[in-house]
Amino acid sequence: QLQLVESGGGLVQPGGSLRLSCATSGFTFAYYALAWFRHAPGKEREGVSCIAGPTSSIYYEDSVKGRFTISRDNAKNTVYLHMNSLKPEDSAVYYCAAGAFCVADVRPADYDYWGQGTQVTVSS
Repeated sequence: QLQLVESGGGLVQPGGSLRLSCATSGFTFAYYALAWFRHAPGKEREGVSCIAGPTSSIYYEDSVKGRFTISRDNAKNTVYLHMNSLKPEDSAVYYCAAGAFCVADVRPADYDYWGQGTQVTVSS
């Protein structure tokens, strides 16, 4: 059974850090691109970052460059998102997704499999 399960969200103060994890099963993890998206109330779902399968090429949305780091552990079938210097505007439900490609424009339509999401709230 194919699954993507996010964890690690929570409430953090501005300037703080969180590490999101996405544990997966049911597909050949190493061959897939993995991405993180976020969806805030009143906004469209936004691609945050992706990491390719075989090449491990990485892209970041401009607002998170230098603050967020995506990584993958093919032995554990898990993808991570390390988030530093968090801002209130980073508050959203964060989703991981698996698809065929990781390209500069991280779009939901390019990803086939999705997790259920984890809430990140940045507030003092």
